[in-house]
Amino acid sequence: MTNPWEVVVASSDLEKRLSVAAMLTQQGIDTICASTVDQLREVLNGRNIGLVFCDRQFADGDYHDVVEAARSSAAKIPKVVVMSGLVKSGEYHQAKRSGVFDIISTPCRPTDIEWMVILAKRAELIQAKQVETAHHISAIRPVARAQAS
Repeated sequence: MTNPWEVVVASSDLEKRLSVAAMLTQQGIDTICASTVDQLREVLNGRNIGLVFCDRQFADGDYHDVVEAARSSAAKIPKVVVMSGLVKSGEYHQAKRSGVFDIISTPCRPTDIEWMVILAKRAELIQAKQVETAHHISAIRPVARAQAS
């Protein structure tokens, strides 16, 4: 990667933003903070954001808006992790179907934050290998066809 992998913490709660950002900084991860969905949209443009930790609800939207903003970002599509209190099983599955990477409970624990970073980086590596393999296979096919002729 040419740019360092960055993480956004999007929360209207200042204490939560600072707490999660501090946990990420201890892991050596660059962190950008946003307090609204609109600020998050601005941050996503042209950046190498790998992961977004966000609240369930904001004054100007909710996690659905965050997922949509992540999908329409100019760079790659970051994973979105919702930070929320108690979540019922049905709500969890609905969030996953809407594109959320995962949900962690609040107050956030350092181990949960670290685990989400590990899973997001692992998913990114797997996706990159799948793309590389697909490109490699598509490059081999014309050569194989030419040799078979």
